Amino acid sequence: MTSRELRKPARAVPVLAPRGDVDIDALPPLQAEALIALTRHGAVIIDASGIEFADSSFLHLLLALHHQGDLKIANPSHAVQRLLHIVGADTLLCVYPTLDSAQQASHT
Repeated sequence: MTSRELRKPARAVPVLAPRGDVDIDALPPLQAEALIALTRHGAVIIDASGIEFADSSFLHLLLALHHQGDLKIANPSHAVQRLLHIVGADTLLCVYPTLDSAQQASHT
């Protein structure tokens, strides 16, 4: 085996799973965790299945994370799907139907 054939093991991409309402009041801890994940790993997956409400501050965070590193949004709830669709962000951001599919895409 030549040195070119050696591969480093893939590092696991951190998964953040906010729950409930993600608005300007609830955003700071999520933002801090996401920035740490991007700094350490260059990537982060947001499992959005448990988000019941998201406002423009959440959308702003997603767009900022997208510009700073590899952001994947997994299993978006209806509220998140609607928010992303209304503003057209679903065509810009990497959105996956399941957490597994987002994780698989991170290893390719």
